[in-house]
Amino acid sequence: MAQAAPTPGGMSRPGRTPVAERRSSDVVRRSPDVFDARTHAMGRLAVPVVLGLIYGYWVAANDRVGGPITGSNLLLGFLSALVFAVLCAALLILSPRMPREVHALLWTAFVGCAFGFLYNQRGSFIPTQSGSQSGDVPRAVLMSLLVSAATFAAFFYHYYTREDAFGRRIR
Repeated sequence: MAQAAPTPGGMSRPGRTPVAERRSSDVVRRSPDVFDARTHAMGRLAVPVVLGLIYGYWVAANDRVGGPITGSNLLLGFLSALVFAVLCAALLILSPRMPREVHALLWTAFVGCAFGFLYNQRGSFIPTQSGSQSGDVPRAVLMSLLVSAATFAAFFYHYYTREDAFGRRIR
């Protein structure tokens, strides 16, 4: 006949459980850290690099508009990837030390600029009567501002609910 396996910290029979009585309600529970410090250090480097490579490829693909791959197209992609990765790594290191409002503003500016540049490279231009593309930049700025506003709202809410006024994490 099968029996239930014992569980840690509890008793299988009715009565008082000393482990549960010793718990303090003031203790903040954190999720277990599955990875060691070396894995976290590699992740802090790998995440910006991988995101930068994806962003650089996306910029280069938008710039060439389905045409042939050129040297200038590759250069634009690699430079975009480098700038994105360096700024992303700098924000990952510096922004947690900022107050929550500045923290949200830094990420908002980064996302807004990255999206605006990517949107401006999309290749589908709207020519005007004179043949110029003057309607393209204001549209890219407007779209970038809309994405930035949504990003600021999301990040500010996130940091406001998880940090106190001094920037210390509460959850």
